[in-house]
Parts: sequence; C-alpha cells; structure tokens
Amino acid sequence: MAKKTSIDLTQGNIVKQMILFSFPILMGHVFQNLYNSVDSIVVGNFVGTTALASVTSSEDISRLLVGFFTGLSAGAGVLFSRYFGAKDEKNLHDSIHTGLLFSAILGVTMALVGVLLTPLLLKLVDCPADVWGESVLYLRIYFIGVLFTSLYNVAAGVLRAVGDSRRPFYYLVVASCTNIALDLLFVAVFKMGVAGVAVATIISQLISVLLAVRQMMTTDDVYKLVLQDLKIDGKILKDVLILGLPAAVQSGLISLSNLFVQRYINQFGSAAMAGSGAAKKIDSYMGMVAQSLGQATPAFIAQNMGAKKPERAFRCLWTVVLLGLGVISILGPVIYYNADFFIQLFTKDVDAMAYGVSMMYIMLPMYGLQTFFQSFSNAVRGFGKSLVVMFTSIGGLIVCRQIFLVVTMSKNPNIEYVFWGYPVGWGCAALLSFLYYMWAIRIPYIKAHPKPKSRF
Repeated sequence: MAKKTSIDLTQGNIVKQMILFSFPILMGHVFQNLYNSVDSIVVGNFVGTTALASVTSSEDISRLLVGFFTGLSAGAGVLFSRYFGAKDEKNLHDSIHTGLLFSAILGVTMALVGVLLTPLLLKLVDCPADVWGESVLYLRIYFIGVLFTSLYNVAAGVLRAVGDSRRPFYYLVVASCTNIALDLLFVAVFKMGVAGVAVATIISQLISVLLAVRQMMTTDDVYKLVLQDLKIDGKILKDVLILGLPAAVQSGLISLSNLFVQRYINQFGSAAMAGSGAAKKIDSYMGMVAQSLGQATPAFIAQNMGAKKPERAFRCLWTVVLLGLGVISILGPVIYYNADFFIQLFTKDVDAMAYGVSMMYIMLPMYGLQTFFQSFSNAVRGFGKSLVVMFTSIGGLIVCRQIFLVVTMSKNPNIEYVFWGYPVGWGCAALLSFLYYMWAIRIPYIKAHPKPKSRF
C-alpha cells in the first residue's frame, strides 16, 4: 500500500509548519528557475549575445503562459485545500479530476493558438530584426510544451493543497537536472542553438508531469487520480473557475503588461535586452523567497478556514511576512555587492553587463515591497477572495506601473525609469492588498468576535 503523503496544516506550531511546508516550494522554485537560467547561460556562452537576446525577448511571453497556469492552479488549490481541511473527500476527489481534465483541454488549446500567434506576440514586445528569426523558432517550440506546463501546475497544486510540498520539489529537481544535461548536449555538442534549449525544456517538463501523475495514480491517499473518473463536473468547474480564473487572469495580465515593459527595454537595443534579461534571471531567484512563502499561504489559510480555525489562519499571515523580510535582509546585501559576478554568469558583453548591474542596483533594495505584496495578496486569496486579488494586483502591477512609465518615459527616455517601474508596481499592489485585508477581512472579523473584557 502506498504511504499517505497529505499533511494536516490545521494543528501544530505555525512557524515550524510554515518553514517545513514552504521550504520545498522555495527549493522547487530554485530548480524551476534553473530551466530558464541554464537556457540563458548556455546560449549566452556557447552561441552569443543575439541568441541570448532572442531567448530573453521570448521570456516574458513564456512567463505569461506559466503565470496563467500557475495562477489557475493556485486559485483552484484554495478549493482543494478547503475540501481537504473540511475532510470532504468526495468533493475533493471531484474537484481534482475536474481541474486536471480542464487544464489538459486548456493546455492543448493554448498551445495551438500560441504557435499560430507567435509573430504577433513578438511584435507586441517590439522584437528587433536581428533576433526575430531565432525568437520565432524558440517561442514556437516552447509553445508545444504548454500542455505539460498546464498539467504539471495543477498536479503540483493538488499535492500542495493536501500539504505535500516535498514531491513537487523532487520532481523539479529531476526535471531541472535533465534540462541542464540536455541543454549542454543539444547546444554545446549538437549545435542546435536556441532550438536546442527549447526542446530540452519541453522534454524536462514532460518528465515532471509524468512523475506527478504517477504519484497521484499510485497513492491510496485522498487525492488519488482515477483515470476513468476524469470528467467535467459543471458545479465543481464553476467553483474552480471562481477561485482559479481570477488568479490565472491576474497572472496573465501582469505578464502581458510585462510585454509592454519589455518594449521599452527593447528600444535600447540588444545589449539592453541581454543585460536586463540576465538581471531578471537573478530577480527571479530573489523574488522566489516571497513567492514561495506566498504560494504556501493560501493552502495554509484555506485548510484552517475549512477546519473552522480562523485565528490560526490570521496568525499565519504575519508569520509569512516576518519570515520573508528576514530571509531577504540576509540575501539581498550578498547579491547587491556581488552584482558584477552574477551578471557575468550570463554574459561577458561589457554593455550588456552595465545594463544588468544597473537594474539589480535599483531593484534589490526594494524587495521588502514584494514580500508585503506576496504575503497580503495570497492571504486574501486564501480567504477565498481571489477576484479581489486580481483587481488589487492589476491596479498596482499594471495600472500604477504603466502610468509611472508613461509619465517618466515621455519626459525623459531613460532605461532606469523602466527598472524603477518594478518596485513601484510592488509597492502599489502591496498597499491595495493590505488595505483590503484590513478593512474587509480582519477588522470585520474582530468586530464580529470581540474579546471578552478583563475583569481586572
């Protein structure tokens, strides 16, 4: 009999459980980021600056897809966690099977549409002519693997929803190691260029899907996958979409906004594209601390709300904030004062390095804002207000940032304003999420559950 791997997050020490639950998610992000990082390192060192620029110009488009499916699985994971916390095994079973089948259908559809619309998407980011051909090739191959991205995110979301954050991490380790080996084989040995790194990514994603699905099919736990039970339950799908679609749309729109930000960067040439692309790789590693803790928050809160333990859910939020700020305060200075070294891992081009270091110097001191944004927005999502998170995130990360860029770039076209746009967006989104959490969730709860007055 397969060992049960679900974990009850409704009891025990909150700090200890949050660390144990979020750490595999954090390490999973490390290895997931290795996909794109190794792609860029191999291409930048074995092919050249224009090839690196073609990969980075496609990156925001690929993030749009990954973000959409990550958002869908995060929102749907709140529903899975709620049913798991409430010990409602039937609805948990039905929601998992509905979510997986829907993600498969959606993945195939988006893959087909993406391959057809690749030139249009590259025009949106104003892709320069000297990197156009390689960008089209890389992105079209990447789109073929969207189905695997879709399925893996939902399957990993199921495992995290029942408290198992270790196995998704293990699967990403295997997939990342495979990706590294195949990158070197296809690019350094077979000389396949950007096509090689795209094919390596697809194969690695397929492996992670097979491992996750195998675990779900062989377990005897409450999240067991039974192929003949795969069907779309209309009511369940509605609930999945109510929680998952806003998160997916939010991630998709934010990534779409990043395409327009990339247009500003592309106007400064391939060196700016390569340098900022390298800085964004490092940014993804710094940001994953807050992202991992934030990703653990909805499952933690939803399980406790399902188990009728709201006070424990509230305490979880401040645990996440303090943990995030603590880790960033340690890592931030290390990377800040060694910015040159980290940028050189991706490119030795002097001009590209200058752009990358400038971007890092601006963004690194501002990561506390990202911690607040991830903590409060994911807490609000965990309380079942996924649609609200969509609006607060769009308001901060898209509307406020785009207004800032339009105003500053129209007065003085300086690439540093583009770099400043990222922390401006984090700060605005964090403020909006915090205000909603306090005035619509926490304060109403305190008023409805006043503490008894002391007699002394």
